[in-house]
Amino acid sequence: MSDFDKVIFKGKTFSSILEDIYKNSKKKESQIKSLIEELKPLIGSMGDAISVVPLIKEYLEIGVKNDEQLIKMAAIIQRAMSTGGSDSGDLLSDEEIEQLTKMAVEMNGEEVKEEEEDESI
Repeated sequence: MSDFDKVIFKGKTFSSILEDIYKNSKKKESQIKSLIEELKPLIGSMGDAISVVPLIKEYLEIGVKNDEQLIKMAAIIQRAMSTGGSDSGDLLSDEEIEQLTKMAVEMNGEEVKEEEEDESI
């Protein structure tokens, strides 16, 4: 079993986390393109653009924050894999698991907020 296929936590492997990062990036790219296409017809003047562009900017920032959290998670796991984990043979230390759990909770909260915002549009 390669390091990429070791279970990190709750059935997630390093390769599945990398796959999530890739899929999220592609999904976000598609959503942003779709959003921009939907907003184009609404922009008829400079004043319209001034009100619409901040919405697009905020949407982009949310996507970047989510991707940053996943990338941080992958970096922690990669570091743990290269050092061999803790002395007990676990891949991640309790502190690293706690940090990953905190990131996952933060990401989940942002995703819920994002979904609520999407539904209100």
